[in-house]
Amino acid sequence: MAHTAPRTMIRTQERTRPRRTGRRHPLVATVMALPLAALLLFVFDGWEAVATQASSVGVMLGR
Repeated sequence: MAHTAPRTMIRTQERTRPRRTGRRHPLVATVMALPLAALLLFVFDGWEAVATQASSVGVMLGR
């Protein structure tokens, strides 16, 4: 019985906090990823590779 009080406190704290589902809006995720993508593109000089991949994806999607 002595150990039930701390667990009860933890459970009530969990209930009062808002739960996050872990999902993020796609636009927010894109804004977070773009600076890193631009840095990698600049550091590794991959403009041609990006253009090639974008072209391949466009062909695959039928555009």
